Amino acid sequence: MLTKSMTFAEVCSRLNRSPVYVRGLQRRFALPILEGAAYSASYVAFLEGIIHLRVLGIQEDTLTHIWNLERKLMQLLHADSTGSATWFLDACGSAGKRDHRLLLSNFDIGTFLPSGAVQLGLNFSDTDKLELFTKAEMGEDAILVVRQYLPLHQQILRDVRLEVPVIRAAIRRYRSPQRIMSKRTPAKPRGTSLVSGEI
Repeated sequence: MLTKSMTFAEVCSRLNRSPVYVRGLQRRFALPILEGAAYSASYVAFLEGIIHLRVLGIQEDTLTHIWNLERKLMQLLHADSTGSATWFLDACGSAGKRDHRLLLSNFDIGTFLPSGAVQLGLNFSDTDKLELFTKAEMGEDAILVVRQYLPLHQQILRDVRLEVPVIRAAIRRYRSPQRIMSKRTPAKPRGTSLVSGEI
C-alpha cells in the first residue's frame, strides 16, 4: 500500500490516467485540489476505488449519487468535525471490518452495514471518547439516509459480482497478446525474408 504523499503528476502516473481525466474526477466528486506533494495515500485510494468500479462497469452517475449519500451520512455522524480538510477521504485504504464500512469513503459506521442500522449515539468529533448526540432528529435523519443508501449499495455490489467473470475472462484472453499472436502466426520458412509490412 502507498505510504508517502504524492504530487498530482505522480497520482496520475499511479492511476494510469491523464491529468485531464483525474481533474475531471476531482471536480465531479467535489474533491479538494491540492498543491505540491500533498495527495495522501487515502486520497489516492479513493480515486483508485472510483476507477476500479468504473472498469467494472458501474456508471459514474451512480457513483456520484452514492458518494453524496455517504458524505451526508458522515456529516450526520459528525465525521466532518475532526479538523481534517479531507475528512471524507481519510478512512480510504483502512483495513478491517469491511462489512461496517461505506463503499467509497471506507468510513466505519460502527455496525454491520447491510442491516440498515446505524449506531445513532456515536459522535466522531472526539476520537478518544465517543459521545451521545444531543438531538434525536440527527439520528432520524441518519436512518433516512441509510434507507436511501442501502439499496444503491447492494445494487452496485450485485453489478460488480456479475461483471467480475467478464473481466477475468478478458484478462485471460489478452494477458499476453504477443504469446497469443506467436501461436497463431505460422513460422516463416528458412531462407525467406519478411515482406514489407509484415510483423
